[in-house]
Amino acid sequence: MQFPPEVLRVLTDPRTIIRDDKVAVPFEIDRPVYEQMNKVLKEMSGRWDGRKAVRAHVFPYRIEEHMRQCLAAGEYPSRYEQGWFPTPPNLVMQICDLAGINAGTTVLEPSAGSGAMTSEIARRGGIVDGVELDARRAEILREQGDCRRVVHGDFLGLDPLDYAEEGFDRIVMNPPFAGGLDHIQHALGFMGDDGILVSVMSNGLMWWSDKAAVEFRELVEEVGGEIEALPEDAFAVCGTNVRTCLLFLPGYAGSRLRTYDWLMRQPRQLDLFPAA
Repeated sequence: MQFPPEVLRVLTDPRTIIRDDKVAVPFEIDRPVYEQMNKVLKEMSGRWDGRKAVRAHVFPYRIEEHMRQCLAAGEYPSRYEQGWFPTPPNLVMQICDLAGINAGTTVLEPSAGSGAMTSEIARRGGIVDGVELDARRAEILREQGDCRRVVHGDFLGLDPLDYAEEGFDRIVMNPPFAGGLDHIQHALGFMGDDGILVSVMSNGLMWWSDKAAVEFRELVEEVGGEIEALPEDAFAVCGTNVRTCLLFLPGYAGSRLRTYDWLMRQPRQLDLFPAA
């Protein structure tokens, strides 16, 4: 959901206090603007506490970093939708640690959002490319300057064999919960044989019984990967209790993972036919 312009102006005003679990506006605003802001903050799970010592919207989680990401993007995840959720800071650290990102590591973030992970990757010295479908967020990523390259477009429409990087060392991602497995399988095509993919996913991946999910779990086990359930409150900072898991998928030469190197070893379609 996009912030109403007047609400965005209030929340980004330097006088507004966003600290720990509270958002306080210690200056006068018009009643219609307050009502809009109150509606937005309630949708983000905040509640007004009018006690003299508080006088702020109070959240059931630390709001600072999450609100920074939302304000940068100009939008917020409502309790009533299952759309864009910035990756919480503690989960960003866990993903980057698990992926083993160090100085010089090439990294692809295929659903980069407003930079929750790309900023940490750059801080560690990683060389990161970000792909983002939303034009506003893609521009935010460019302005932040953490990415070597920002691609605005549908990640599923990108051809790994036409991409500038010939196999990334690491893929880290928090793909859309709807169709997340498609995003993960497509992302493998951008990873080198000895790369590592780490992704957040709906925890349905651990028990879905359809053929694609069953075969994928078998592949994860075959290559020595792991699917670990995340705590139920992993995304509580985003105002949602959606249940998630964390996928760790290591590559190696000769595995069945359809990595960039695997794709390069396949005959090109045009090569299958004699020249006219």
